[in-house]
Amino acid sequence: MTELARSVPDHQPVQPAPVEASIWRNRTFRTVFASYSLSLLGNTFHSIALNLWVLQTTGSAKLMSLVLITHLVISMLFGSIAGTVADRVNRRRLMVAADFFRFIIVAGIALCMALPEIPFFFILLLTAIVALAGAFRGPAFQASLIEIVGKSGVSGAVAAISVSDNLIRIAGFAAGGTAVAMFGGVFAVAIDASTFLLSGMLLLLAGRFPYAAPKRQQKEKTSFRTDFIEGFHVVWNNRFVRGAVLLLPLVMFFFLSTFMLIQVMAVQVWQASPLIFGLLEACIPLGYVIGSLIIMKFDKRLRHRGKLALISIVLMGPLFVAISLSGSAVPALPLIGLVGVLFSFSTTILFILIRVAIDSSLQGRVFGLLGTLTSIAPPVGLAVFSALSDQFGPAVIMTYSGIAMLIAGAAAFIGLRSMREYS
Repeated sequence: MTELARSVPDHQPVQPAPVEASIWRNRTFRTVFASYSLSLLGNTFHSIALNLWVLQTTGSAKLMSLVLITHLVISMLFGSIAGTVADRVNRRRLMVAADFFRFIIVAGIALCMALPEIPFFFILLLTAIVALAGAFRGPAFQASLIEIVGKSGVSGAVAAISVSDNLIRIAGFAAGGTAVAMFGGVFAVAIDASTFLLSGMLLLLAGRFPYAAPKRQQKEKTSFRTDFIEGFHVVWNNRFVRGAVLLLPLVMFFFLSTFMLIQVMAVQVWQASPLIFGLLEACIPLGYVIGSLIIMKFDKRLRHRGKLALISIVLMGPLFVAISLSGSAVPALPLIGLVGVLFSFSTTILFILIRVAIDSSLQGRVFGLLGTLTSIAPPVGLAVFSALSDQFGPAVIMTYSGIAMLIAGAAAFIGLRSMREYS
């Protein structure tokens, strides 16, 4: 018996979808995909609208940062707990409840914003509750994907979600800022509340998830503590999953921190025009979308996916070094776009492989833990890299970051044999 098989309890496997079925012919997936996109739009819209309103109303960057810190702390504290809950209850109902709850609370935030005598503390408290509901929805959705499309549809579904992530985040920030500028923060947040309502209604229309494992819903009841601990045991005792769960936060640590350094270089070193700076900003999400579309297009033809993800991580290091040595922004543009493609290959493929390697009944806990780790790594990286950049300059730190990522990627390629040989 393989190590993967030993690490997964004897739950009934997810029923496979027909190989020839397209995810876009799956009515449930289409509806849930639309719900996810609306929910993500609500998150990004809410973030920019509330932050701009706080800054315009109070003029305090400190208070605005408290909103961001609140979301971060909630994700750190409740990620694994939320993942355990997602494995113990009906995931669709949990997502519906989270969306309707966020609709009510965000509407309450809009009301508080409209009443000037309401202390900012109440808005911050409601923001924490919204973040908490989102923390429970996240792993429930991630773990449900294989229940909606089956194993044969996971690659296309994850790639489609990745494309939606980038496009919606860009559109959400732009729409949120425009709405605040045109109609004010209260109206913008009220619009945001409606996206959660629509998302929940779409989930109700989606019906039951067609490939959900019956055993997960009928399993013998165990204590919450037992299930919570089991999630950590599954990750720790499975070399492949342990490697993926540790590698993804590391990749995001280096990638997002180095991208921040690219932005600093564009201003301080390359003295890029606003047009070129905008193109630099667009290169990463554009590259990510291209990478995800390639995975969707050649889904059935891709072989040695674990090796492809590891090679993508290794190659990002030299590209970061090459970008740091660029004398101007223009030659750096294609390199930055290529980094986006490689980032898409590495993260999207790893998310796909985790879903295939782990039984559906355990995926909530795995994605809950992964969500906790990936919420911690980027802020820590940004804080460290920004401090070092101020002292030594962005180009120097980017060079060392690229070298460190090359070493880390090479070590992962050599050491994670179970991932390297996973096809």
